[in-house]
Amino acid sequence: MSERKVLNKYFPPDFDPSLIPRRRGPKNSQQVVRLMAPFSMRCNTCGEYIYKGKKFNARKETVDGEDYYGIKIFRFYIKCTLCSAEITFKTDPKNTDYSAEHGASRNFEPWREEKVVEEEDRLARLEEEENNPMKALENRTVDAKREMDILDALQDIRARNARNERVGQASDLVSRMTVEEETEEERERRLAEEEDEKLVREVFSKVSMPTLPDGSSAAVDSSGDSPIEATSPQLVTIKRKADDVEPDLRSLLPESTRVVLDAKSLGAPPAKKPKSDLKNKLGIKIARKSKVTV
Repeated sequence: MSERKVLNKYFPPDFDPSLIPRRRGPKNSQQVVRLMAPFSMRCNTCGEYIYKGKKFNARKETVDGEDYYGIKIFRFYIKCTLCSAEITFKTDPKNTDYSAEHGASRNFEPWREEKVVEEEDRLARLEEEENNPMKALENRTVDAKREMDILDALQDIRARNARNERVGQASDLVSRMTVEEETEEERERRLAEEEDEKLVREVFSKVSMPTLPDGSSAAVDSSGDSPIEATSPQLVTIKRKADDVEPDLRSLLPESTRVVLDAKSLGAPPAKKPKSDLKNKLGIKIARKSKVTV
């Protein structure tokens, strides 16, 4: 029984994809897409209202010769739900919206409403200023005050940016000085470590034992009388350079330990504790055997 949802398809061993002919359609062919009405509109033929969000099977194509800064513009074809008249609308990248083109009129266009309101306000203001000179003076005063406020706000922003830049430079300088101080500390630490290493090399040294002709190595004991055979052919030992002078054990001890040892050596020997009679303390009596006379 075959699977309902086939994920892997069978390709015969002699399959060659280059032999498949490529389908070449027209350059600007229309595609059938499923979409929803992007805005509410009214059909110009029958007057039917088409609300926003109604679904259609539309045809999509690219508009030739029209673009917005390199952005392609697409045209969509739909049919009225009542009279089946063809309605077209296009994408509008400039206003990030859609614009009705043919067969229907849009009920509300927000950008057009804003333009109309701005134009009406401008005309009303001009008419009022022509009839009332004091109103024109007040408007000019308000405009000058608004410009001064804008300039003050801009000056504050520039001062704040300059202050932030100075603070940033100061913080960078402090961080650089900290890095330099850390570098000095690291340099001092490195010098101290080098001095310690030099002192260790002066006190201790690695000496390799000589190898005998037969391939075995020998070492001489502390008395220097007889050689001692080594287990490994090349033995590396660490010798301490004491200039043939054996250090005293007392000189190796710290000062506090030496003081304690001197005090103990000068003082009287500690008194011995008397042995306690455990038999009397525990109440144990030992019975003596009487001699038997014969």
